[in-house]
Amino acid sequence: MLIFLAFYINYYKIFSNFVFIMMNNSLLLTEGKAWIKRKNAPGEVVRVIPDLESKGRITAYQLYTAFEHDPDYLGQILFDAEGYWIYDGNVLSVEEQEQLARFILKVEG
Repeated sequence: MLIFLAFYINYYKIFSNFVFIMMNNSLLLTEGKAWIKRKNAPGEVVRVIPDLESKGRITAYQLYTAFEHDPDYLGQILFDAEGYWIYDGNVLSVEEQEQLARFILKVEG
């Protein structure tokens, strides 16, 4: 235990930077629900589903309205390996897209 504490104290900055970087690069791995705030309308809960069939360096997330028997498709958000994203759809505003992208990046972090 003492050896671990000495190691931890000596390498605290390296360890904390490593954990911070690893946490910032994690993405949503399972289905989640995100609350989005709208400017001129009531907020809404969006169901975010990872596309398990997306392969390679791109990770896709399908977006649907939540809590409905027949949910509306809102589009998808695609992420590359560096964490850059693009929205593929025409329903969400830029602010709503940014809220969902932040949710996907932070929910696992």
